[in-house]
Amino acid sequence: MFINVEETPNPNTLKFIPEKDINVDRSYIFKNTDNHKNNDFLKNLFDIDGVESILIDSGFISVTKDNSSSWAVLRTILTSKIGVFLEKNNYVIDLTLNNEKVNDNKKPLTDIEKSIVELLETRVKPVVASHGGEISFNSFKNGTVYLELKGSCAGCPSSTATLKMGIENMLKHYHKDIKEVVEIN
Repeated sequence: MFINVEETPNPNTLKFIPEKDINVDRSYIFKNTDNHKNNDFLKNLFDIDGVESILIDSGFISVTKDNSSSWAVLRTILTSKIGVFLEKNNYVIDLTLNNEKVNDNKKPLTDIEKSIVELLETRVKPVVASHGGEISFNSFKNGTVYLELKGSCAGCPSSTATLKMGIENMLKHYHKDIKEVVEIN
C-alpha cells in the first residue's frame, strides 16, 4: 500500500493520504487525552510518543505532533502503522464509539446560520481539507461567527490570516450582519 505524505501550513501537522478513500461517514478529530482503549487504530497511533491529535477524513488522516518531537522519526512510523491498518481492514475505521458528543438540546439553526454553514461547507472546507484541516461552525451571536479549527488548522501560524482575511471577509460579503469571525477551542 502506498501512503502519500504531504506537509501542511502547520509545521507540526502532516497529512497522510492513502491510495483509496477511507470508509468513514464524516470527519473525526481525536486528541491524545481522549479515551482510545476501545479502538485499536487510535490506540496504536497515540501510543507513539509525540502524537497530539489525529483528524480522520475520507481522503486523508492528519496527524499533529508536539513541539519536541521530530517528523524524521514519526513520519516513517506513522506511515507504516496507517498503511498496515488500512490494508488489513479494507480501508474501514470504525469510529462510532469514540469521541461522540451527544447534544440533544441543540436548537435548530436560523436562516443566517444555515447560510454560514453552507458557505463553510462549499467554499471553505474543501480548501482547508486540502491542507489537512477542518473548520466547523459552532455558533453565531451578536454579529460574531464562532468557528472551531481542527487538524492542521489548530495551532497553524497562518490560521489567524485565514480566519480574518479569508473567511471573515467572505462571510461579510454575503451577510452584512456579520461583524467578525472568532476561533474557539
